[in-house]
Amino acid sequence: MRLTKQTSHAIRILIHCAHARGELVKVADIAESLGLTQQNVFKIVHILTRAKFLKAVRGRHGGVRLAQDPSAIRIGDVVRATEVTHVAIEGEVPTKGRGKGKEQPISRVLDNALEAFISVLDQHTLADMAGTPPLRDEDETPEVQVRERKRAARPHSAVEAVAGKVLR
Repeated sequence: MRLTKQTSHAIRILIHCAHARGELVKVADIAESLGLTQQNVFKIVHILTRAKFLKAVRGRHGGVRLAQDPSAIRIGDVVRATEVTHVAIEGEVPTKGRGKGKEQPISRVLDNALEAFISVLDQHTLADMAGTPPLRDEDETPEVQVRERKRAARPHSAVEAVAGKVLR
């Protein structure tokens, strides 16, 4: 099966966001990094946001980030969100309700083949493709000890500053 460029771009955008490790990424930065137009990235980001793979933040300091941990995003789900998952056969009678049309056997076979292809993709996650380990829960974040530097006492007024220089 051949996937569209849009699906390839969608996976690459998600990988780019996975590498950002939860930080907001601007669409302009994604477009430049992947060699795509901003308009094309906006279109794909909209699809990925509606499918709940990305979370978009509007405004001057906005951008996009993954809405889920990379290990929770299955590649098959991304393909389902960006591709047509029903094989249309030329001359096939469309079914408009239960039992009103008869699906041709070839269509059923091709739909099964498509589902088998996507089920293989379901075995792989964004974390697998991005090479990123799962994010830690906030409860598991290691504590970092910060040492404070000792600073010399500053004079509280100009008079004390001048007096300090004279006395030295």
